[in-house]
Amino acid sequence: MSPLLADRHDVALFDLDGVVYLGPRAVPGAPEGIAALRAHGVRAAFVTNNAARSPQHVADHLSELGIPAEFDDVIASSQAGAHLLSARLPAGAKVLVVGTDALAAEVRQVGLEPVSSYTDGPAAVIQGYHPQLRWPMLDEAAYAIQRGAWWVATNTDSTRPTDLGLVPGAGTAVAAVRAAVDVDPVVAGKPFAPLMTEAVRRTAAQRPIFVGDRIDTDIAGAATVGMDSLFVFTGAHGKADVVAAAATPPTHLGWDLGALLDPVRDLAGTDRDRRCGTARATLTAAGPELTGIGDTRAEQLDALWAYANLCWHHPDAISTELLDRLDQLP
Repeated sequence: MSPLLADRHDVALFDLDGVVYLGPRAVPGAPEGIAALRAHGVRAAFVTNNAARSPQHVADHLSELGIPAEFDDVIASSQAGAHLLSARLPAGAKVLVVGTDALAAEVRQVGLEPVSSYTDGPAAVIQGYHPQLRWPMLDEAAYAIQRGAWWVATNTDSTRPTDLGLVPGAGTAVAAVRAAVDVDPVVAGKPFAPLMTEAVRRTAAQRPIFVGDRIDTDIAGAATVGMDSLFVFTGAHGKADVVAAAATPPTHLGWDLGALLDPVRDLAGTDRDRRCGTARATLTAAGPELTGIGDTRAEQLDALWAYANLCWHHPDAISTELLDRLDQLP
């Protein structure tokens, strides 16, 4: 039997929304899975693009959900963004904050002065998710950026998973400002390097793995810094996203974060003939074939893993009809 995936890593870095919780509720099995991982000797830390809440607030929420966490266990894009600002601006410089009080507190923590209007003459703008965003805040950001303020976005996630479904994320508000200005923001959060680098530094990880539910932020962010990743299906993205992930494919695949304590999903064959478990994905002269698909979720994950690896080498092998046969997967 293959070794457990967790045996290869000293720190597991978890995305939060869609991996550990969905709004006010824990993802089923997440508290038990993280407890088992810690008992196995692997440190758990939590990395979030959501800059709306303070790290302590996030840690408290995790603890309420049955996942004991402390301030130092949470690494947020608000912190990474504030550190980007402090590295460029002199102490006491004014920063227009388009976000919550928690984001403003991080700006203040690094010795800068949060302001709320372009008329204050800010040297920079930092923009993050705000659940009660007012449109005039976006206007103020546009005015300041057009007058030369340096623009930092905590993240550009287009959507955010909740227990009721997907909702617009911070990226939609960033795109609204971008429509009015002629520059792109510097982005602190995933998939860009600052937040991921900060997470590795803060945890002193030697062999980290990132667990995420989004290809474009979590998995791509891990790839940006050369980190292993585990894609899970409890949040935003599904099987169609996985097979299309040739640019930034995950290192591993599992249903949920509990897959860290499962055997490593082995792969065999060539780039035209991939095998995993009983499943086989082949690119023939007549087109792609997927055989040996079982009925259980684990067997269908094996089939998807074989098929995705085939598609990453041969994008023309992507078939909606074949994906539909994996009916246990979203």
